Amino acid sequence: MDPALLRERELFKKKALSTPTVEKKKTESKPEPSKDEKKKSKPTNSTTSAPKLDINTYKTSTGSSQYRFGVLAKIVKHMKTRHQEGETYPLTLEEILDETNQLDVGNKVKQWLQTEALVDNVKIEATPDGKFAFKSLYKLKDRKSLLKLLKQQDLKGLGGILQEDVQESLPHSEKALKILQNQNEVIFITRPMDKRKVLFYNDRTASLPIDEEFQKLWRSVAVDAMDDAKIEEYLDKQGIRSMQDHGPKKPVAPKRKKPGTKKKVFKKPRDNEHLADVLETYENDTLTQKNTV
Repeated sequence: MDPALLRERELFKKKALSTPTVEKKKTESKPEPSKDEKKKSKPTNSTTSAPKLDINTYKTSTGSSQYRFGVLAKIVKHMKTRHQEGETYPLTLEEILDETNQLDVGNKVKQWLQTEALVDNVKIEATPDGKFAFKSLYKLKDRKSLLKLLKQQDLKGLGGILQEDVQESLPHSEKALKILQNQNEVIFITRPMDKRKVLFYNDRTASLPIDEEFQKLWRSVAVDAMDDAKIEEYLDKQGIRSMQDHGPKKPVAPKRKKPGTKKKVFKKPRDNEHLADVLETYENDTLTQKNTV
């Protein structure tokens, strides 16, 4: 080798040894976790990431109209039941919710019940002091008030009262109706169309003695399968015409007038009638002139 190159090499080594150097430690690369370790590292409790649901915000959220009307229906049913049991005094909204076990309803539902739902309901009556009571069809307290109402219905010719309306309006109605029926004060009649019972006042002064033979004849005649036209035909054959003025009358259509067959006469115009004489003389003059020509 060239001696000059060897000298330069020796000088380079000496210089390299004389200059201090700092070595950087290599960072140890961590091994990648396996699939099983990744699964274990994920949180198993999913509720920590999901937002917590509040029961009040859930019940008053959008689409909860079915829940609100369910609360209202439960209140109306409870108020009706307590009225039929004799508890007719009014209650506040908080007392009603307490008795129906619905104290967990939200503030929006309470506001809706207080200002709209209970006030506008036909079965609930609102008092001036902000309380609510059941609103029955008839104001009945006991069987005496019921008997008085039936007498008024009979005197005015308004007919009877449905039994279900009496049961809704009168507290302890079953007991009162049983006593009145045993005293022969009322009469129950079942309507054939819907099988609903109607309650009438039994006016004993209007009862008349009827001969037993007439009763037998009356019961022996069966007219269930006959309509009014057949009954009228049978009575007409027997020479009885007293039924003609009874029953619903059929509407008679008004007769239409036939158009007349008279010939139309053409009427001359009536204008310038005051010049009729002048026109006649003028026509005569023109005729004479033509004849002379």
